[in-house]
Amino acid sequence: MAKKHPNLSAVDPVWQRVCEEAAEAIRVEPLMGGMVHSALLHHASMERALSFRFAMKLASSEMGEQILREIADEAYLAEPELGQVARVDLMSVYDRDPACHRYLQPILFFKGYQAVQAYRVGHWLWGQGRRDLAYLVQMRVSEVFGVDIHPAAKIGRGVMIDHAHSIVIGETAVVGDNVSMLHSVTLGGTGKEDGDRHPKIGNGVMIGAGAKVLGNIHVGDCSRIAAGSVVLHDVPPCSTVAGVPARVVGEAGCAQPAVMMDQLLDEDI
Repeated sequence: MAKKHPNLSAVDPVWQRVCEEAAEAIRVEPLMGGMVHSALLHHASMERALSFRFAMKLASSEMGEQILREIADEAYLAEPELGQVARVDLMSVYDRDPACHRYLQPILFFKGYQAVQAYRVGHWLWGQGRRDLAYLVQMRVSEVFGVDIHPAAKIGRGVMIDHAHSIVIGETAVVGDNVSMLHSVTLGGTGKEDGDRHPKIGNGVMIGAGAKVLGNIHVGDCSRIAAGSVVLHDVPPCSTVAGVPARVVGEAGCAQPAVMMDQLLDEDI
């Protein structure tokens, strides 16, 4: 029987929904019972479940599950915002990804969501001056999920990375709130220069598959970057850029491109 958490719906409706979905998943497919119980229903909170998932996915012969679990538990306890942001990210994936039909899917199956939550633990470690541990997390996230986010990068809440294969986000990159990006996106530098050298992505931006945004440039709020584009210059707010090199080809087409996920360009562009 699923573990009961008294009054959980009153204090944490997101986690309550995850637990309800988990119980239903076991009812429909009993063979998933062991995995679902250990990953979700065994835990008293979403934070504890995320710590468990972090440890299970990133453990290796170099650092085992127990130590990684302790690291993540410490991070979630010391920084409650990590758990809050994890819930916002979860709802953002559910809202924007048409392949996501339940809250439990990102936690169990979606490497974009799992990679971002692991990055957030690494970023917390970086902020605590524990940089070798942060680099270890970055390395394992890259090896396990194919997502390479430097722990010093700053990523806002409500971020959705769809498919998430071959994502690269550099050290001085900044990603705003409610940003959506697809696979093979690079937020990178342009050479060997040191210092502030990576893109600054505004709030509500949508970045299409395979897009490369390079250098210390600014992408304005609520803009769209078309798939396959190479962006080398600032992007105005509420605009669409496309091409190699990218140029402004029109307005964003809606108030919230990252939420609408409309990747089509007008036929007359």
